Amino acid sequence: MNITVTPAAEKFMRRMVRFNGGSAGSGFRLTVTAGGCSGLAAEFTVDAAPLPGDARLELDGLSIFLPAESRLLLDGVTVDFSDTPLQSGLTFIDPKAGSCGCSTSAPGSEAAPKVSAVSVSAIQRR
Repeated sequence: MNITVTPAAEKFMRRMVRFNGGSAGSGFRLTVTAGGCSGLAAEFTVDAAPLPGDARLELDGLSIFLPAESRLLLDGVTVDFSDTPLQSGLTFIDPKAGSCGCSTSAPGSEAAPKVSAVSVSAIQRR
């Protein structure tokens, strides 16, 4: 898996697992789907174990559970965490994403990487 998780995103994920009573096998389950102009939509939960078909990504003792579709969509993507007055949540920076069909750019110009976001309020407790 070619997924980069920034220290800020890792810290956020660790907090979610800890605050949701995570045990030794618990992990942060990240489900990503294609959607909208920004490219990705996501939901996350804290689960006691991976679901069938999930892959486990280990980061210094933090388990991240990724379903198959999420692994495909996150290939080459950087997962970050943003906490600004306008937004608080995970962001996905995809350098390979093409330009959105909603706008055009000047011929020959390089498109900036697409950034998608998921709000902290999207977390579900189980």
